[in-house]
Amino acid sequence: MIYAEGLRKRYGPTEALRGVDLDVPEGSVCGLLGPNGAGKTTVVRILTTLLRPDGGTARVAGCDVVRDAARLRYRIGLAGQHAALDELLTGWRNLEMFGRLYHLPRRTARRRADELLERFGLADAGDRPVRGYSGGMRRRLDLAASLIIAPAVLFLDEPTTGLDPRSRLALWDELRELVAEGTTLLLTTQYLDEADHLADQVVVVDEGRVAASGSPSQLKAKVGGDRVTVAFRDAEGLDEGVGVIRGTLPGEPEIDLGERRLVVPVEDGATSLIKVAAALDAAGIGVDDLGLRRPTLDEAFLRLTGANAA
Repeated sequence: MIYAEGLRKRYGPTEALRGVDLDVPEGSVCGLLGPNGAGKTTVVRILTTLLRPDGGTARVAGCDVVRDAARLRYRIGLAGQHAALDELLTGWRNLEMFGRLYHLPRRTARRRADELLERFGLADAGDRPVRGYSGGMRRRLDLAASLIIAPAVLFLDEPTTGLDPRSRLALWDELRELVAEGTTLLLTTQYLDEADHLADQVVVVDEGRVAASGSPSQLKAKVGGDRVTVAFRDAEGLDEGVGVIRGTLPGEPEIDLGERRLVVPVEDGATSLIKVAAALDAAGIGVDDLGLRRPTLDEAFLRLTGANAA
């Protein structure tokens, strides 16, 4: 549904994109991650016909983003980083206006406004000016506006920036429902847990190039597998525990004397955790904490880009 090959874009002496490739199947979610300035928004602007590439090709919903730009705009929805709403108009009038801008008949635009306000839990606020909406309400209304024509492909540029946790979770539920109905979604986000929860595929962009791509699980596997962690009650327990764990697991433990803690890499996480617990208990060694730690998408991101997650 989204395909790009060798996308390039230059702003004066700066190469924003240096040959980006994408392949997003229909009805899936692609999370586009990267440090600030990596080229994420430039990719979105090209795929949504707002910017012409200097090189490469891209097709979205069967349309070339350059040759078929006018036709493509009726097949996609876009919600940018900042809500594109008229604060003086009511929520309902905003949606009607977006429908009319897409040349929907007046009756159809009004029907869609009613449907979308109901769907996004804004029906009771539909007759209120947007200037009185909360941040979460504005974001939901902006997303509703991007769906006014029921697009096949939806682009979201940092959709939950600035939202409180409750509003973020509610928006995630809406996005999952849209994808379940067949919408293809590409989103950029600065929240790596968001990509981890929503994305079927993650593409990491760094310095205008694709640094890595794959499912969240595949990217996390790049930084290593599971780790068993043990925090001991005292230094004596740590000394004894190191010997017990070396005799129980094949991996060499990493030891933190100050924290009385050790970490050992394992291949079969749950089984190894049970073995360690049994061995320490049999040896009578007291622990304050024992757990299985899996790599996070944050760790994968930092390893792949060497940058702060943003």
